[in-house]
Amino acid sequence: MSTFEIKGQFKGGLVGKTWLPFSKVVVSQNEKNAVNKVYSLMGSEHGLKRGLIKIDGVKAVE
Repeated sequence: MSTFEIKGQFKGGLVGKTWLPFSKVVVSQNEKNAVNKVYSLMGSEHGLKRGLIKIDGVKAVE
């Protein structure tokens, strides 16, 4: 298992028109699964659909 840092933006704010930055660190088998895990976490924590989340970058961390 590897650790990945995923940075991106999600549509939120008071009116829901602002893109807010986020950064998540997850443990996953590969990059693709790490991104899917972040979509799942952001959806459950903030009630967001995948279309309201933009992934800007994925970086493996040690």
